[in-house]
Amino acid sequence: MVEALTCLGFTVNTDKQTAQITVKGESGRIPNHSGDLFVGNAGTVARFLTAALCLHRGGKYRLDGTEAMRERPMQGLIDSLKQLGARFTFEKKDGHFPFAIETQGIKEGTWVVDATASSQILSAMLMVAPLAEATVEVVLQNKTVSKPFVEMTLNMCDHFSGGNAAFTIKGDNYKTISNKGYSSSSDNYQVEPDATAASYFLALPIATGGNCSLKGFKKDSIQGDVGFIEVLKETGIHADFTSEGAYTEARSELEGKHFDFNDISDTFLTLAALAPLLEGNTTISGIAHTRKQETDRVSAMANEMRKLGQEVLEDDDSITITPSLENLRRKALEGVCIDTYHDHRVAMSFGILGSADVRGNGQPWLTVRDPMCCAKTFPNFFEELERIRLVSLAPQ
Repeated sequence: MVEALTCLGFTVNTDKQTAQITVKGESGRIPNHSGDLFVGNAGTVARFLTAALCLHRGGKYRLDGTEAMRERPMQGLIDSLKQLGARFTFEKKDGHFPFAIETQGIKEGTWVVDATASSQILSAMLMVAPLAEATVEVVLQNKTVSKPFVEMTLNMCDHFSGGNAAFTIKGDNYKTISNKGYSSSSDNYQVEPDATAASYFLALPIATGGNCSLKGFKKDSIQGDVGFIEVLKETGIHADFTSEGAYTEARSELEGKHFDFNDISDTFLTLAALAPLLEGNTTISGIAHTRKQETDRVSAMANEMRKLGQEVLEDDDSITITPSLENLRRKALEGVCIDTYHDHRVAMSFGILGSADVRGNGQPWLTVRDPMCCAKTFPNFFEELERIRLVSLAPQ
């Protein structure tokens, strides 16, 4: 995203030492009228950036991504932006990257949005709506997935609307209150700790026993994935929030159940990878849309679970894992190599499972291919996992 904004003429400074990014705002104006932009395999960048480009009247931009990004759904967003007068030219497959977009500004009126494939499509349209020429009503066609992320978007829009509501909301219709654009109420905006990344460490006691504390993680987080803690409680993990953050602790008997992950689908892989360590079947539903993310995540998890000697049933919207600890131990003695499908969440989820002492002698048994695909969201994940291991071994 930083590279794309810089290409578009925005002044962006990053300081890795302090983990700060400074962006010079342009009041909804895009400095450069053209650009060749690469979004990698980041669906968030792809959707938010494509919608934002439409702010420029008379712009022409080319966008592309990785081979995996070229397969990810964009049609719902493209159809919405065509309503604003945007014109698309597809180089390979209609509705997919790579494409060129000619932009005509943000027009007022009623925008019909189909976000069944990704909540990011709706979020992208909501973020640009307050910058339209006049009042906009965003009408959601059908339902969207991962709705808590839409709530997060609305909270952000409100925050940068001077603390006032940016929209009136009636059901799935969102109407802009004013079209004064956005302004920063202060020089600094504190980004919350990543609730999805937190899921791996919150679930770590399932694999290792003991307990884990995460500082700065709050119950009133605006992120929907904080709901993963409730899933952990259902398995039998003791989980709570303290004044410092979140806390999880393993109990003797942990069990699998049926869970609907539609609202928190990014975290379903965390639980699925640990299902062999739970008593009874684990069924995870509401995840059909994850088949069109970085990879087909349902099939990816099914494939790798079978490598571990687990019985797996999958359909379009769910996966059921029947655990066999005996088979897991047998496979662990042979050594298991996990494919990640270039998906950061597959890599990190199986990193947590691999922390379990399945062999009973403290020796490693699980290899993760292409572990640095996790650099997309958590570059030092495995270093952090190793740091925690060493801390746990240190004398108290």
